[in-house]
Amino acid sequence: MPKFYFILLFSLSFISGFGQIRNVHYGLEGQGIVTTSGQVPFWLRSNQFGSVPLSGPSVSFISRLRKDYDSTQTKLFDWGVGYEGRVNVGKTSQFLLVEGYGKARLGIFELKAGRAKEIMGLVDTTLSSGAFAISGNALGIPKVQLAIPGFYTLPIFKGMFAFKGNFAHGWVGQLPLGIYNIGSTKRVDQDYVYFHQKSLYGKFGRNEWKIRIYGGFNHQVFWGDYRRIYAPGHFNLTPLQAYFYVITGKAYGAEDGARYIERSKLGNQLGSIDLGLEYDMQDIKVFAYRQSFYDVGALYYLANIMDGLNGISLINKKNSDKIVQWRKVVLELLYTKNQAGETWSKITPSGDEDYYNNYFYSTGWSYKGLGIGTPFLSTKASTRKNLPSDPVDYFNNNRVLAFHVGLQGQVKAWRFVAKSSYSKNYGTFGTSISGRSRGKLRFPPQNGIFPEVNQFSAYLEGSRDLTRGYSISFLTAFDSGKLLYDTGGLIVKFSKKW
Repeated sequence: MPKFYFILLFSLSFISGFGQIRNVHYGLEGQGIVTTSGQVPFWLRSNQFGSVPLSGPSVSFISRLRKDYDSTQTKLFDWGVGYEGRVNVGKTSQFLLVEGYGKARLGIFELKAGRAKEIMGLVDTTLSSGAFAISGNALGIPKVQLAIPGFYTLPIFKGMFAFKGNFAHGWVGQLPLGIYNIGSTKRVDQDYVYFHQKSLYGKFGRNEWKIRIYGGFNHQVFWGDYRRIYAPGHFNLTPLQAYFYVITGKAYGAEDGARYIERSKLGNQLGSIDLGLEYDMQDIKVFAYRQSFYDVGALYYLANIMDGLNGISLINKKNSDKIVQWRKVVLELLYTKNQAGETWSKITPSGDEDYYNNYFYSTGWSYKGLGIGTPFLSTKASTRKNLPSDPVDYFNNNRVLAFHVGLQGQVKAWRFVAKSSYSKNYGTFGTSISGRSRGKLRFPPQNGIFPEVNQFSAYLEGSRDLTRGYSISFLTAFDSGKLLYDTGGLIVKFSKKW
């Protein structure tokens, strides 16, 4: 407990130091979590940027500070900072730096460094079940980023085209390795891992048009010091050459002069190619989107084109004095069952995609124990212990068909958010009747067959403002099915904003 009070006093003094600066917002919040079993329900902990404990009741203290850019955007240069710290006290006590970053803007360009809350891809950011690449399910990876964060309209073509994007380098930390180098006389069990990210998105359509079209891609890579990982003489690229292979997705292996290294892309690479359509009507704004996934290369052959996240968001633009009002509705369909691994799928050199699992980095597409992308693709730690899993898989369930509905609205002075999801879950190809694939080769399952299991999860939040910047919220959720343990939970929040 002394550590808790030290962090509380530090947070208060840190926040108070910004009290005289313009465009500063800061606040404090207390939370209490109770559950009916040892596990926090799915929608109370998912897409919460890794801040909510997975198991058991707890009490949390949260402090926030944000210095925004000038809202008029008249300055050529501006700066900002963000901070959110959270103390969780339950079965164990922990302090989490949920956000801690500084940023500076020069014209349309932004340089940002630190940890920030992030969602990557065309998706509804408030009610979505989660983007494929980065959904906000885990803590943000510390990084330095150069970006055009908002759509910049080109001065030519009468303002019909706009674009945005980013290029970033980050630090993941030590990760265990799962690769065994044939013929090597030496290898390491873990290595320090870096993070590469880039994205580019375009928009066609003027702001005053009713219809606007969006499209683009994002690309993420976990990668490391391969000259340290492989035995001397096996990996012969310089660090600069290796970085070029990472950012371009170029394959490397024995054909390039490497010894005993099977040809593959360097690191754990994945992302999505996204399309979106926005239709602005008089009373409702419609946004439809589609994310197509790539991991080990099947999308190049359109072999996994059946997989994707499909969504539609409806925003109510009309203000009303009715007692009950809806503000936004989101409907989504997530399908990841194909992965170019079905017996009838188009054959690709890399075989089934095995989303989020990775043969090189054994914890796959995760950070600090949590999946970085959509929470519907489950880790072993979050599912029932009796479900079969391949020992090499960190995610034991990545073949999913899921339906998701989200709703925002208001009842008198109370704002509410409701979510519900229903999924059919099929494990991985390593625990399927078909088995894993690599080119024309098939590898039968060795660790049992994952049965089709259904799962339903629901969530309801109600919040209202009190006087003098205070507010109160109640969040409740439950899980019912055979993928997760049945549980219910309640969170009570009390906050103050300045």
